[in-house]
Amino acid sequence: QVQLVESGGGLVQPGGSLRLSCAASGFSFSRLAMSWYRQAPGKERELVVAISSTGGPTNYADSVKDRFTVFRDETKNTVYLQMNSLKPEDTAVYYCNARKPWGTRYWGKGTLVTVSS
Repeated sequence: QVQLVESGGGLVQPGGSLRLSCAASGFSFSRLAMSWYRQAPGKERELVVAISSTGGPTNYADSVKDRFTVFRDETKNTVYLQMNSLKPEDTAVYYCNARKPWGTRYWGKGTLVTVSS
């Protein structure tokens, strides 16, 4: 089993920044592909960004390109999502996802981000 614990959500004004963290345990972090998803009220869960197990190619949703950055810290078994220039439409519950090499996926419980003045 892989355990994922997200943190860093909260209330921020439009144009502000937040950094989300997702700490992983229970499996070799260096072998996990990680991703962030989000689900806004009344909408389906969508992929925000994915990063490979080697920290290589990433895949950003068009809506967050040039504003959000994902990165891994292998020493802390943690993946981060740096979110800048936040907009009200970024309001959502953000979920961390981990995928093992053979495809099994795990989810965190999510952290709420609210962008409002």
